[in-house]
Amino acid sequence: MEYAKNILETIGNTPLVKMNALTDELPCLVLAKYETFNPGNSVKDRMALKMIEDAEAQGHLKAGGTIIEGTSGNTGMGLALAAIVKGYKCIFVMADKQSKEKIDILKAVGAEVVVCPTNVAPEDPQSYYSVSKRLSTEIPNSWYVNQYDNPSNTKAHYESTGPEIWKQTEGKITHFVVGVGTGGTISGVGKYLKEQNPNVKVWGVDTYGSVFKKYHETGIFDENEIYPYVTEGIGEDILPANVDFSIIDGFTKVTDKDAAVYTQRLAKEEGMFLGNSAGAAIKGVLQLKEHFKEDDVVVVLFHDHGSRYVGKMFNNEWMREKGYIQ
Repeated sequence: MEYAKNILETIGNTPLVKMNALTDELPCLVLAKYETFNPGNSVKDRMALKMIEDAEAQGHLKAGGTIIEGTSGNTGMGLALAAIVKGYKCIFVMADKQSKEKIDILKAVGAEVVVCPTNVAPEDPQSYYSVSKRLSTEIPNSWYVNQYDNPSNTKAHYESTGPEIWKQTEGKITHFVVGVGTGGTISGVGKYLKEQNPNVKVWGVDTYGSVFKKYHETGIFDENEIYPYVTEGIGEDILPANVDFSIIDGFTKVTDKDAAVYTQRLAKEEGMFLGNSAGAAIKGVLQLKEHFKEDDVVVVLFHDHGSRYVGKMFNNEWMREKGYIQ
């Protein structure tokens, strides 16, 4: 009989799906790495499990312990699923800009959720970075995950996502495009792909209000670049250790409006019910049009599922309030 011993064994081996309607203006083949097929409906399941397994092996996470993390929702979901199977408690700290669905989903899988203000500096005691760290010092037998600087994040994608993409494209991939938040996906996948073929180009999708693009191009961390933005799951006001800028060939920035509009278009024109960062990612691919030739194989990674955004990008009233649609 063929079955998984538990839900964690279903993580990975997600399909590649050809893009059609939205990419018909491009000369190349565009394939989506469709990460919503993971059990927690996002790419973050991969690194969540890896970070927990490595923490267990290193003695940081002990039996009956509490996992503490600041998350925009998806890493929390991956950690929660692993925690259920392995017998840990979870406390997740989230910024108040995240969708209500994300908070409710984490509570549904038994996690405790603490909500913090978005519009504060990372070092502010109220920020979700600061609150996560503080809780991990106050709660006995707890482990602070720190996905931004935890090397197991990048390692997960170097060991699983990268090899899958290489195998699925039979080594024909020429470009990898992905939204950048913690940096684990782009750095792990990018490192693996460039080791197989140094000519593979790795592009990051950034958002306005984030520091990545300018820092990559100039080496300057410009605080004037930082302001609140709507797009979820990509961009940062810090430089996570997991972002390996040497692996990234370039960044393209996508507006909040374009990310939201293209999230709707993916659902209505491709039948792909995906999250906000997927809208940003496919718009990023279209913005990079001049970099692609006829025989190129472009892989774009779609992080998470549309169910997390029903009250936002899939709600036309919300879209009108933001001025994204008429």
